[in-house]
Amino acid sequence: MHLNKGRYRARTAEGSADVVAAQRLRAFCFGLDAALDVDAFDSQCTHVLIEDTASGTLVCCYRLLTLRGAELPRSYAAQFYELSALESYEGLMMELGRFCVHPDWRDPDIQRVAWAAMTDLVDAGGVQMLFGCSSFAGTETEAYLDAFAMLRARHLAPKRWLPRVKAPDVFRFAARLRRKPDLKKAMLRMPPLLRTYLMMGGWVSDHAVVDRQMNTLHVFTGLEIGAIPAARKRLLRALV
Repeated sequence: MHLNKGRYRARTAEGSADVVAAQRLRAFCFGLDAALDVDAFDSQCTHVLIEDTASGTLVCCYRLLTLRGAELPRSYAAQFYELSALESYEGLMMELGRFCVHPDWRDPDIQRVAWAAMTDLVDAGGVQMLFGCSSFAGTETEAYLDAFAMLRARHLAPKRWLPRVKAPDVFRFAARLRRKPDLKKAMLRMPPLLRTYLMMGGWVSDHAVVDRQMNTLHVFTGLEIGAIPAARKRLLRALV
């Protein structure tokens, strides 16, 4: 897959050097001590790279894993969430992981091209649900209470798909929060990736996992492709 739009190019990794470049960018974006962010899932995934065409600089990357509901136990998210409810899902699924944008590159077109490339791959593969873990920076909940209250009020997963608790350290925001969210504060504190999911009709787990290894709080996030508003689908596909 190759997609050129404006000053950016999106493409799938073509060899080990591309994967290493993505692992290097991930380590930098996630503030890891190691030079590379490597795990056992990399070898199973399709890696997507977004580059500045003029300089060749890698400005964004993510990885995708395609599977069926019965194969969910081998997903990255299954390490942290009990996903047996989703194993009955009949359509093809795709896990989005390790999404990151170089912190020195703040152009919103980067995410637009990244999502357009993802749309192309989803359409080509006949994928019906996109899912992953959406992360808040740090492990303290206080700054994100309005965001979590908004998720509780408007964006919880349908009961038939709701992930259950598996990780030992979680913040059960749906059970604990009763505050009315300040919507402006909520959106300001909402991670960009999660904000995009929600704008397309995505939903989240009723708890956040406290991931001290990655220094994040993350929620399971699902998006049924058929639920994306038609106007937003047109915008994404217009970039392809």
